[in-house]
Amino acid sequence: MQQHKTKKQPLYVILLLILAAEAVFILPFVLQRIFRTTFLESFSITDTEIGSCFAAYGTVALVSYLFGGPLADKFKPHLLMSAALILTALGGFFLATYPSLYQLHLLYGFWGFTTIFLFWAAMIKATRIWGGTHKQGIAFGFLDGGRGLVAALFGSVGVIIFSLFITKEVELTSIEERRLAFKEVITYTSIAVFCIGIMVFFFLKFTETETTASDKPSKLLTIENFKIVMKYRAVWLLMIIILCAYNGYKMTDLFSKYAEEVMGYNKIEAAKVGTSLLYIRPVVGVVIGMLADRTKASLWIVIGFLLMTITSIIFYAGIIDDSTTLLFILSIGTMALGVYSARVLYFATLEEAKIPLAVTGTAVGFISVVGYTPDIFAGLVMGYFLDANKGAVGLQNAFGVMGLFTLAGLVASFMFYKHSKNRA
Repeated sequence: MQQHKTKKQPLYVILLLILAAEAVFILPFVLQRIFRTTFLESFSITDTEIGSCFAAYGTVALVSYLFGGPLADKFKPHLLMSAALILTALGGFFLATYPSLYQLHLLYGFWGFTTIFLFWAAMIKATRIWGGTHKQGIAFGFLDGGRGLVAALFGSVGVIIFSLFITKEVELTSIEERRLAFKEVITYTSIAVFCIGIMVFFFLKFTETETTASDKPSKLLTIENFKIVMKYRAVWLLMIIILCAYNGYKMTDLFSKYAEEVMGYNKIEAAKVGTSLLYIRPVVGVVIGMLADRTKASLWIVIGFLLMTITSIIFYAGIIDDSTTLLFILSIGTMALGVYSARVLYFATLEEAKIPLAVTGTAVGFISVVGYTPDIFAGLVMGYFLDANKGAVGLQNAFGVMGLFTLAGLVASFMFYKHSKNRA
């Protein structure tokens, strides 16, 4: 295996990286997660139709993962990431015009290109460079935990903006009044993302990383790089792990909907539930990242899947309703702990698996082609169950499907843990 040396990177770099890493996904994902019912009402679409928008995103992303990975091995991260942020923000301004469903499909496909082809692998490689050889857990812990904090702050500000433009009790407002308020949320978010893109271009610079000459890929897309990546058993296991964990992460979109339709919360209270969960992410990210550097990242992924599986069964069983508020809070907290534990450490395991730094982008792209396919099907599957059975039953069925995925992820992550332990 080729060796690489990394110099200590400035602290402000990881802070800006964290800000950029979540900002690029606020418009495509976070706003509809926090304002799920408001989003659907404002665009006059169903759960299945928003799922089809995510399918359009995921279809473009599928190709973008494969070719965006080698792109990140060729160009500097700040160039790719700043372009992605600016283009994503422009898409946000278009979203604020309330386009038709057909135009929404095109927009989400465009976002699949900007956030994945240009941004995703560049972000992962930049984080790996910052963490060096011995601090991958804390680097990715800071990244995902910090992303959670950024998402929470965006969400909190979004709720405040939404509330400011609602002049009376939200239950008494018309759909048109809520549409106007939500338009302001989209517009201000787009401005913020655009500004972050400018900051990334000028300030996201790394201390030069040294690699051996044989580590440097000579071409943008080579079969040799893919052959290097494909010989690692860990790469194939990571595909399954990310597929299952990311599907679990997508299910967190339903917590605000569950709060409104089953627990009886109003729209603003339900949005606050979705936002409050995001504040768990920074704590989990930092703590789990530190623990992973002292043990093994794969061990904590196993624990994360175990927590996800248990709480999926609880939601599927239908024992959580408006009379069990404490159980609801504990269950979504435990689910979030499991989801974020696995999510934090996806790519921290690249160092544990001894995958060369110079092909990080190629490895990330190859793994992501399968790992992030829930972008295509998760929204459609959720939409099918939610539209087929309104209310609690549809939500329970959706969590039942999640339980099947998390159980498969538990098996795959345990196999990865045993494999890396045997190699060590």
